[in-house]
Amino acid sequence: MASFKSKKHVAGQHYVVCGMKDCEKNCLFYCNPCQKQLCEKCRDKHLQDPNTKNHELVLYQQRRCQLPVEKCRLHPKRNVDIFCKECNIPLCSKCSTMQDHLGHKFKDLEEIYAAKFEQCQSEISKIKEYLLPTSKDLKMDVQEDAKELKNFMERIRKSMKAEAESLKNLIDVLTEENTEQANTMEMTLLKILNSQEKAYEDYIAYLEKLVQEFHSSVPLSNLRLLFYAIIENQTIKTIPETTKPVLPVFTAGQFSKEDVAKLLGRIVVPDTNPERRKIKPMKTNSGFTEKQIKHKTKELVVRPSLSLASSVTKIREYRVPGVDRACHVSLGKAGRLWVSNDIGILVQTDLQGNLLQSLQTSGRNAGYHTVAQDGDLIYAERNKNVLNKKRPNNETTEFTSTEDWKPLSIHSSHINGDILVGMIKNREAKITRYSKTGKEIQSIQKDNTGVELYRYPHYITENINGDICASDIKKQAVVVVTKPGQHRFSYKGQEAVFHPYGICTDVLGHILVCHVNTNTVHLLNHDGRFLSLLLTLQQGVLCPFSACVDNENNLYVGQLLTNTVTVYKYLK
Repeated sequence: MASFKSKKHVAGQHYVVCGMKDCEKNCLFYCNPCQKQLCEKCRDKHLQDPNTKNHELVLYQQRRCQLPVEKCRLHPKRNVDIFCKECNIPLCSKCSTMQDHLGHKFKDLEEIYAAKFEQCQSEISKIKEYLLPTSKDLKMDVQEDAKELKNFMERIRKSMKAEAESLKNLIDVLTEENTEQANTMEMTLLKILNSQEKAYEDYIAYLEKLVQEFHSSVPLSNLRLLFYAIIENQTIKTIPETTKPVLPVFTAGQFSKEDVAKLLGRIVVPDTNPERRKIKPMKTNSGFTEKQIKHKTKELVVRPSLSLASSVTKIREYRVPGVDRACHVSLGKAGRLWVSNDIGILVQTDLQGNLLQSLQTSGRNAGYHTVAQDGDLIYAERNKNVLNKKRPNNETTEFTSTEDWKPLSIHSSHINGDILVGMIKNREAKITRYSKTGKEIQSIQKDNTGVELYRYPHYITENINGDICASDIKKQAVVVVTKPGQHRFSYKGQEAVFHPYGICTDVLGHILVCHVNTNTVHLLNHDGRFLSLLLTLQQGVLCPFSACVDNENNLYVGQLLTNTVTVYKYLK
């Protein structure tokens, strides 16, 4: 198999380097026939070489998995490279001419291997991203039900004892019997819940073992073993279904000496079918459920035909009246653009640069405004610790208060319309999620170890997979967390000192971040791997400060030193 070189930057980031001799540039492309990774310059040379001009060159992420070397059992000097469809076994090319295989149909083993390898990867991804976390969530659900059961039964016991205390010695015996009955029911229900918990523990262990088996197959030391292992283990056991316990109901009795048993009441389990635990649907590769895919907005439709262009093209440039700097740009509906400078002036223009309206805010050089799904402008009044909503009819109302936290950055989710806000207080920082109505629904501040995630998140955006990406100028990093708030990675640039500002994402999951000090826009994949310097001074970018992508996949870049907004095409 091909040997892949990687290089570590000063800032701690790894990337794949070009495989050509004496070339240490970042690898963007891959030659499938040669099994070599290539930078853009070496790719061009590869295509100009008469010997390799017809080779299949693809993006590095789309490279074809190479067939592992395995010697033929009958012809040790030859490698196994074809598959006999009738005999269902891999062979070398010489085997195909033997009497045993005359007239048989054959298929390229490399194609089968690539498909099976992709199938393994898909199954592993399914286990890691859906089956394991869903099973663990269900196990926690069972544990929570057990706690609630204990609390519920304790409340029943207290109620029963209160009844018994009022009747004093007349009901001591019956009280003891009822208490014992409650204990018995609790033990029975706990036994059921413990059995359910054990079922999920066994299933999780089964999934983890299956992942290990898949991983152990990835090196593919024996092609036949992998091929038959895949055939024999195509189906993964489904998640066990369990039911939530039906809690007993205590009916209080009436105080009467003649009918003591009725006075104390009886604890019984209702004759009700138990409610099935809800198993969340598995998401697709794009990060949405099938139902969400049918209803997601036009902005989120990923076009499989799109890819990075070989070069970036400037398609439009205009100056924004009313501001002297383009510190943040928000795209609105109906061809409208909101642009702010570093002293809180926020203006709206059309795409020809004509001024439509202007307002004075207490915002600064941060991404403190966004356009919501319904077209409303939402912006931060930093001095008042509030977020305001300005409707298309120019009516302005308070969206929500951030209390004693100062809002820095805002982003409206294209997935569900939630509002993400980066904010600070004294030496603390966090990102808060609000609903469309301004209700706080999530706060992200620390990672799993208790370490503060942010110090000054002054620009923020959301990727198509739900990741929250924030430029943190004081941490000198782009900090990325999952939708639930788990830290995924921090990107610290390609230089010794990294000062990230404007940030945005596109329909392919790329992360684009402005580095004003070096006059560049960095392009990352969704996992934080550096792909390239998308824009540099050579493309006319001077102090890029803000960035956003429109519905047509055009990149808008606002500059710090002028009121110029430049539009680029970088996808094809």
